[in-house]
Amino acid sequence: MSGQGPRARRPNFVEVLDSTNKRRVVVTGLGAVTPIGNNPEEFWKNLVAGQNGVAPIAAFDPTGFPTRFAAEAKDFDAEAIIGKREARRMDRFAQFAFVAAMQAIQDAALPEEPGFRAEVGAIVGTGIGGILTFEAASNKAHKDGTWSKVSPFFIPMLMGNAAPAHISMHFGLRGPVFTTASACASSNDAIATAYSFVARGEARAMISGGCEAAISPLSVGGFCSMKALSTRNDEPSKASRPWDKERDGFVLGEGGAVLVLEEYESARKRGAHMYAEILGFGQSADAYNLVAPDPGSHGAEAALRRALRNSGIEAADVDYINAHGTSTPQGDAAESQAIERVFGKRVPVSSNKSMFGHLLGGAAAVEGVATTLSVYNDTIPPTMNYEVPDPECTLDYVPNVARRATVNIACSNSFGFGGHNSVLVFKKIRQ
Repeated sequence: MSGQGPRARRPNFVEVLDSTNKRRVVVTGLGAVTPIGNNPEEFWKNLVAGQNGVAPIAAFDPTGFPTRFAAEAKDFDAEAIIGKREARRMDRFAQFAFVAAMQAIQDAALPEEPGFRAEVGAIVGTGIGGILTFEAASNKAHKDGTWSKVSPFFIPMLMGNAAPAHISMHFGLRGPVFTTASACASSNDAIATAYSFVARGEARAMISGGCEAAISPLSVGGFCSMKALSTRNDEPSKASRPWDKERDGFVLGEGGAVLVLEEYESARKRGAHMYAEILGFGQSADAYNLVAPDPGSHGAEAALRRALRNSGIEAADVDYINAHGTSTPQGDAAESQAIERVFGKRVPVSSNKSMFGHLLGGAAAVEGVATTLSVYNDTIPPTMNYEVPDPECTLDYVPNVARRATVNIACSNSFGFGGHNSVLVFKKIRQ
């Protein structure tokens, strides 16, 4: 209007901040559905106790497969939790994420006001997505000899972005909502991206994590053909043995986990419980091979160093590393080398996968919950089944028994097919 000066600019929460003025980001809620527990409390109790979640496959008859065991989520009844109608419109991978999100949002006590939730988003990673839906529909179409019997829900259930979409719709989240797909680094990348939105002031909070449900004949058969899985069928509970000299491949797992990431001042003002702070992350690529790790582990090393730099800390500040630790001969050795070059032999390192296998795109999210609780509880979960030292792997792997220790800062590593490397840094909260 003429005769008036420029309209005063109103402060806006979603104002983008430069990297030198990042907002603090804290974890205010946790959710988890895993092979060793269907909520964070049960999961953490069993993780610290060294409980094993690997057993013969129950989802299908694995007779004739080179590998006949996996780490399945047990006693998980999505219909009982979210209702038959909704559950049947989700693939199992999305059910895991949805239930974990329900737990995390309730744990965080996120305000239900539409204005608040309009500034909350959801980013959920998955490496494969709805392969169970794909396989079932394909089998039915071939059996019936016609496409007309394919369900109209086939595509919506199949797509990887279904998990965060369901979360967004159910909880009225209108912030950034999408999926990351970088194989086994998917959920670390999801959490890193969610962290960035909050740190830059583009969201008040983010629901973030990952999920996977790939224990099916097609998926297990594919990994068997790659010779990626352990074949220790005579003792499945000892099959996942990261850094042990007799390791022979990873154990396929399933499940999902979600963390609520919230801007610190927002959480403080509403009196939210804070588990830990996320300081930053580091990402890189091997640029080497689609499925094999760089034997020189240069990509993993770069991700670790970038995580330290992005978080504003030194290697000496880190008290614990929750490693990728898949129990593969090449992968474990490469990760150990990268860690040693950055941190030396000082830092305790352990692998949660020794208890619940490898959840692929959901692995890093579950390990993110574990790392958060390690910082919160000053406890390092063990690496189970570590019996025969490997001369190529010479770090402190916290063998077979959990360890009480001061954990002020911890890193969580995740490395995926395609050469994707992603590292998160968690810190004990100082309110």
